[in-house]
Amino acid sequence: MKIRLFFFLSLFLIPELSFSQTPDKPNILWLSVEDISPLLAPYGDNSIQTPNISRLAREGIVFTNAFTTAGVCAPSRSSIITGMYPVSIGTHNMRTGPHYAYREPEDEVYKTYYRQKDINGKNVPEYAAVPPPFVKVFTEYLRAAGYFTTNAAKTDYQFNSPITAWDEIGRDAHYKNRAPGQPFFAVFNHEITHESRVFGKKDDPMLSDIQNIKIPAYFPDLPVVRQDVGRVYSNIIELDQQIGSMLKELEDADLLDKTIIFFWSDHGGPLLRQKRAVGNSGLRVPLIVRMPNGQMGGTKVEDIVSLMDLGPTVMSLAGIEPPDYMHGKAFLGKYKSKSPHQYAFGSADRFDESIDMTRSVIDGKFVYIRNFRPELPLIFRNLYREQIDMTQVLIEMDQQGKLTGDPAYIFMKTKPQEELYDLSTDPYEVKNLAQLPEYQDKLKELRTALSKWQLEVKDLGFVPESDLVNLMWPGMIQPETAKVTFSKSEGKLVLSSSTEGASIAYQIGDEIGGKHWRLYHEPIPEAKNIAARAVRIGYKTSEISHFK
Repeated sequence: MKIRLFFFLSLFLIPELSFSQTPDKPNILWLSVEDISPLLAPYGDNSIQTPNISRLAREGIVFTNAFTTAGVCAPSRSSIITGMYPVSIGTHNMRTGPHYAYREPEDEVYKTYYRQKDINGKNVPEYAAVPPPFVKVFTEYLRAAGYFTTNAAKTDYQFNSPITAWDEIGRDAHYKNRAPGQPFFAVFNHEITHESRVFGKKDDPMLSDIQNIKIPAYFPDLPVVRQDVGRVYSNIIELDQQIGSMLKELEDADLLDKTIIFFWSDHGGPLLRQKRAVGNSGLRVPLIVRMPNGQMGGTKVEDIVSLMDLGPTVMSLAGIEPPDYMHGKAFLGKYKSKSPHQYAFGSADRFDESIDMTRSVIDGKFVYIRNFRPELPLIFRNLYREQIDMTQVLIEMDQQGKLTGDPAYIFMKTKPQEELYDLSTDPYEVKNLAQLPEYQDKLKELRTALSKWQLEVKDLGFVPESDLVNLMWPGMIQPETAKVTFSKSEGKLVLSSSTEGASIAYQIGDEIGGKHWRLYHEPIPEAKNIAARAVRIGYKTSEISHFK
C-alpha cells in the first residue's frame, strides 16, 4: 500500500510550512539490512568482495563498536523507531503480533490465542505493545519539521505503525514522491540477508567461495556448515549489488552528495550463537554513515554506539533537538551528545515459542552476560531457525554426543549465572572467565553496571508476559484512543484528544477518504471540511471526527 502527500493542496492551505532541502535540513537515507554481523572488508573480513559497501566505508564514517539492543528484529526495531530500550517500554518479547508491515487501522485485529506461552505457562495473545504515553515514533518530529518521510516497507515495531509516522509506507514508498525541494527521510529495507534466506535460497547459485570463508570457532568445520555459512556470505554479495543500485539511483537523480546515507543491520548474523544471542556475536553490527561529498571519508569511530541512537542522530542532523526522555544519544549533528555510551546493553526474552531471560553489557573489549534462567540450555529449541540445514545437523550431533571443543560449549545443557568474555583473546566468546580471580574486578564492574541499568530503565523482563499484556491492555482488551475534538483559538483550529500521549492525524477537503494523513502539530487554518483521528502507540486508532 502507498500513502501519498497532496503537496499543492497542502501548500495552499498551510502557508506556514516551507519545504526546502538545505544544509540545515539535509536529505537522509537509511539503507536498513537484516541479520548481518560485520562480515565485511571495512571490518577486516576479506572472505568476499563488497565493492559498494566498501565504497560507503571509504567515503564515509565506519563505527567499529555499534550494537543493537536485542539480537532479533522486532525488539531491536522497536528501539530504533522510539529511541528507547525495549525492556523499558514493553517491546522486548519476540514477537507480539503481526507487525511485520503497516496495517490500516481497520485491519488491525489480534488473535486471542496463537500458541505462545509466558514463563508461567499462561497464554500470550497477539497484542500491540503500549509504551509510556510520552514515547513517540521519532519520525513524527521530522514530519513536524517539514520532512517527507517514507518507509519501504518493513516496520516490525511490536506495535502497528501509527498513521502519523510516515507520509508513505509500503513497497512503493519513495522519496521521489515528495514536493519539489522538500527534504526527505527515507528508509529502504533490504531483506536478502534475512535468516529465512539461508534456507530459502539454499538451491540458488553460490556466489561466495565456500573454501575461502571464515568459520566461527563455535561451529565444527563440516560441509553443511560451510554451505550455510557460505550462503550467508553469498547473500551479502547480493545485498552489495542492491546497495550499488541504490547509490546509482541517487547519483542519477543528482542526490548522492546532497544526502546523508546510513547503512546498518538490525542485529547480528542469522545463525546459531548469532541471531537471538545477547553477546558480541548477536549484538555487534556494521554501521556506516556517508556524509554529503564524502566529508570525513575513511574515518573510524570506536565510541560505543547503539542502534537506538539512530533516531536521535537523524533528528540532530536535521537540526531538531532530541527529547530528553529518549535513551538514545545523537552521535552526529548539531545536538551530538557530549557523553557517549560507556556500555552497550542487550536483552533476550521470549523468542516465539522459546522462553528465556538474559541480559548483557559490552564495553567494546569485554562481554558480561547474566542468565536469569540458568536451568535452560544456551541453544534453545526454536522451530523457525531449525529450518536451516546446519542447525538440524548440529542439534542431532549434540544429541548423539558427537560435538567436542568450542561447538560443544555452545550446546551446554544449563547456563552459568554469569558469563565473561575477553574479546581481544576470545572473539568467539567460548572461554568463560567469570570464575577466574584475575578477572574479578572487571566482573564486578560490569555486573554493577548491568544492575544499575536494569533499575534505571525499570526492566520489564521480570514481569510475566501475560501480566504485562494485562497491564497494557486491561482485561486483555486493546484500549482505544479517544476521538479528536475541535476548538477555535485566534482564528485557527485546535485539535485534541483526551487520551494521554495521543498523536493526531487529519485530512482536508478532497483528501478525506484517501490513504494519506497529515500530522497535526500546531493549530491549523480553518477549512471547509476536515477529518481527524487520534492514535496512541499500542492503542486502537480512534474513530474519525469531522469538522464542517
